[in-house]
Amino acid sequence: MRNMPLIFLTNDDGVHSPGLLALASAIQPFADIEIIAPSHQMTASGRGLFGDRSAPLETTTLDINNRKVTAYHAPCSPAQVVMLGIQVLGAKRKPDLLISGINYGENVGRDISMSGTIGAAIQAKCMNVPAMAVSMQVPVDYHFTYGEVDWSVTGYFAQKFARMLLNRPLPEDVDLLKLDVPQNSTRDTKWRVTRVAHQSNFEAQIKNPSLSSRLSDADIKVGMDFETLDKDSDIHAIQVDKVVSITPLSLNYTSRIELLKLQEFINDVDEL
Repeated sequence: MRNMPLIFLTNDDGVHSPGLLALASAIQPFADIEIIAPSHQMTASGRGLFGDRSAPLETTTLDINNRKVTAYHAPCSPAQVVMLGIQVLGAKRKPDLLISGINYGENVGRDISMSGTIGAAIQAKCMNVPAMAVSMQVPVDYHFTYGEVDWSVTGYFAQKFARMLLNRPLPEDVDLLKLDVPQNSTRDTKWRVTRVAHQSNFEAQIKNPSLSSRLSDADIKVGMDFETLDKDSDIHAIQVDKVVSITPLSLNYTSRIELLKLQEFINDVDEL
């Protein structure tokens, strides 16, 4: 008889990311865990299914709460490793939940379509596994490196909402949750339910662009239009109010417009 739920943990920063280790440390006390992650850094890979398709899952040993834990990894995208992991490791026992994170850097606004952290969670939900993506605001310089970060508060909030997801199904049209924790938060920091902002949180700019410019020449910085920023958005919560953001995500990508209105809008398309 099983007494503990089974939670799969993944990320897009690689199997040895301190954020993933911190998430495992926060979740392990109340759940059985399986760690399945990319072999190396896969930031901004979205939900793409790519990598070495001939590679099987490999194992490594991680130290979680002073215990040696076997983790599985493959040289492929987060979504691809989740697909493989759920089919292989979940064959005998399906996970009750998948958590993707803790990511170096907030995943808010329109930029979330690029996020490998969120892509992994979406892949799990598409395989009928409840999912949550967890990210923490850090300096931009840490997005591609393992900078020194105190993960304890984000781990606390990840644990709080993971317990909720294990105990009750999400409401209709909410397929997964996105959790973002501001820098310098404490356990007493307020949390708020938010919408995805209608603008980007980051800007990538190439100085003096030319045909010889490379993608790596772009400088990434935080940048948004505060004048038009929705106050109920995830960006506003993180950047302005400094509160924890909980965003419900739906995999119904169809616009919420009344279909009749769009039909009326395009009725004369043949006359153009």
